[in-house]
This record gives sequence, C-alpha cells and structure tokens, in this order.
Amino acid sequence: MSNKPSIPFSEPPYLAGLPSPYYSSSHLQWQKACRAFIDDNLNQHALDWEREEKVPPEIFQKFAAANMLIPTLPAPLPVEWLKRLGVHDILGAVTVEDWDYLHTAIYTDEMSRSGLSGPAASLTTGMSYGVPPIIKFGSRDLQEHFLPELLLGKKRICIAITEPDAGSDVANIQTTAVKTDDGKHYIVNGAKKWITNGIWSAYATMAVRTSGPGPAGLSLLIVPLLDYPGVAMRPLKCSGQASGGTTYIELDDVRVPVSNLIGQEGMGMKYIMTNFNHERLIIAIGVTRGARVALAAAFEYCLKREAFGLTLMDQPVVRHRLAKCGAMLESQWAWIEQFVYQMTKLSKAEADVELGGLTALAKAQAGIVLDECARCAVLLFGGNGYTRTGQGEIVERIYRDVPGARIPGGSEDVLLDLSIRQLVKNYKNKTKLLERPRGSSKL
Repeated sequence: MSNKPSIPFSEPPYLAGLPSPYYSSSHLQWQKACRAFIDDNLNQHALDWEREEKVPPEIFQKFAAANMLIPTLPAPLPVEWLKRLGVHDILGAVTVEDWDYLHTAIYTDEMSRSGLSGPAASLTTGMSYGVPPIIKFGSRDLQEHFLPELLLGKKRICIAITEPDAGSDVANIQTTAVKTDDGKHYIVNGAKKWITNGIWSAYATMAVRTSGPGPAGLSLLIVPLLDYPGVAMRPLKCSGQASGGTTYIELDDVRVPVSNLIGQEGMGMKYIMTNFNHERLIIAIGVTRGARVALAAAFEYCLKREAFGLTLMDQPVVRHRLAKCGAMLESQWAWIEQFVYQMTKLSKAEADVELGGLTALAKAQAGIVLDECARCAVLLFGGNGYTRTGQGEIVERIYRDVPGARIPGGSEDVLLDLSIRQLVKNYKNKTKLLERPRGSSKL
C-alpha cells in the first residue's frame, strides 16, 4: 500500500489505508506481487490493445510461463495436478496449498484494474470457465489427456454454451452430438455464438444435446476447434470487450471421440450450473473494479474541470451524483468481500446450495452498479466522455462494456429471478426439515 493518498473510490478500502478483517499477510503479500506483474505485463498496455482489438499472443505465453493463468481457477486450486506439473507456488508469493478465494478475488480485481474487460478476458476466460469442468467432472483418462497442456497454458480452451437461439435459456440448446454406429465418436452439428477466446482455442468445453429435449438431454464434450475438420470460426464485433476474441463457431459433422465426454451423458445441465457459480462471481468482482475505475476517473476529472467559474466538484449537483454512485460502489464491494470470505469457510457443496442464488444476485447487481457509475462518469466528463479519444476515452470505453457485464453469464433479469427462486427453494427445504413426520408422537 502506497503512502500517497488515493483518489477517492479508486481503490478498495483495504488498499486505501483502512483496516479489514478479511486479508491476512498472505493476501497482502500476494496483492503486491500480483499488481507488479499485471501492471508490467498487461495493464500499462491494456488501452492500446483494446484499441487494436487484440492482445499479442506472446502476452498469453508470458502469463502462462509465470503460472499467472492458474489464479483464475476456482479455489481451492487442483493442488495434486499442479504439483505433479511442477507448480508449487504463484510468483513465489503464495503456495498452491494456501490459495483461497480471497487470493482469487485479489487476482481478478487486479486483472480488471485497467477498467477494460477485453484484455483480461482475452487471457483468462478459457482457463477460468473451460478447464474447471474437466477438473471437477472429467474421468482420470480425460484429465491425463488434456490437463497438462491446459494448466500450463500450452494449449488454449474456451467455454462454449451460448447459441444463436439459446442464451440464458441453457436448457434450449440445439447443438447435437449423435453417436456413430460403432459407438466410437460423436457427430456434432450446430452453432455457438458469443464465445470468448474461441478464435484462438484448440478446444472448447461445449454444451451439446446427446438425447431428448430439455435439461436432461444435455452433456458436456471437449470439441477440437483450431484447424479441425468441420469447424469454422469467425470473430464477432461487439460494442465492448473488443480484444476478448468473441467468436461465432459453426459445427458441420464434426467427429469427436466419445472419450472426450466430460463426466456422464445427460449430466451437462448440472455441470454447467455448477460452473456458472464461479463464472458469475468472477464477473461480479471484475465488473465492480470497472465501476471503480469509471467513478474514480470522474472524481479526479471533477476536481480540475471548471464550469461557470467553479470546478465541477464545487457544484452540489455533481457531488450528489458522485455520492450516490460511491454508495452503490462501496456497498457492492463490501458485499463481494463478505461473499468471498464466506467461500473460504464453506465447502464447495455447501457454497453451491447456500450461495448459488446469491451469486446470481451479486453478478446482476454488479452490472447495475457498473451501469450507474459508467453513466455518471460519461455525464460528468460531458463531451469528453462521449468521445472515443482524449481524456474521456477510458470512461467512454467502460460505458460500452456495460452490456457485456449485464448479459453474459446469465442476463440480468434471468439472474434476478433465479436468485429469488433459489432462495425460496432453500427456505422451503430447510422448513421441511423442521416439520414433524406424519404419525409421529405429539409429545
């Protein structure tokens, strides 16, 4: 932590000189090492790469060589696999055994410190969301075949769930995987859309339909992509996240070995929903940092910009705008810290039940907070915030990233509804446990 005063709202309170009950010396040591590496190798160039719409491939290789893609995996890390591959610590700051979700949150926050979602997503999305199902549900043979190259960053993978006609409605996925007569291959046909990192990926952890309609017909399959027969990929231009490698994938009679099945046929929906919890939490952390960058930029600008003979900060209406967004931002961050701390104290099974609905709510609320903070920043920057170059460029770009926070990982309205349905389900299940069985004694 620097002795130099921070621009208000520019840093989480624990980095702005305020005490926190959550962070140990291990977390603080990791934050310093993490920031130094990420600033040197990503954040100082992030805006240039977002303009160019591509992060240079050697940056992925540099992160992989330093084992700095591994921190985006769910905690606890796959210690057995990592040690077998010679990975015993991350940047010499924290051992893989001591890693917890607070370390993950620090990494995610630091990766998002440029305020832009594209550069970080270009590096981490595949590892963060495509690899965990293999670790959690894949057979030993499947893991032996794929994990060594994926964990060390020698090959890239993406997560491919969304389709042109099935986004948040995962159960409606239409891409099919039909077994050949000899039972040795699946023939995959369909299309996937808005797939981050797809254009560079050797493989996709892909949701496919292996049997009838609905969620029970879904499975997860590792599908080869790059230069593979029957696979065609093209980049998609989106309003934000220009460097993230968003991709449209077409699959025409793609032959995939049945050994590439993750877990069991028909269990895909369960695997996907479990995977979503980590994805939504990571999005919430990164998006909240994006909101922080936008609001802090606006705060700093208002201290120096003059209008009507006063700085903007001297105008009560401006302070009012900043105050409302600041309250939303810091409330959201406090919730995330509490949330992540709870993850360090609950087992994966407990967290999936107790926090699954709240994870959806936290991700949805993060998008709402980003929308408010980014819109406030653009308005306070005025014409500069509406311009793609110059001193307002960063807030203009963050504002374009807002839909990319509110739609992927489950669109906002779907997640708000899901959160309440999950809380109601948990409440009813717990209430049933208190009910007296029929015919039992009334004593």
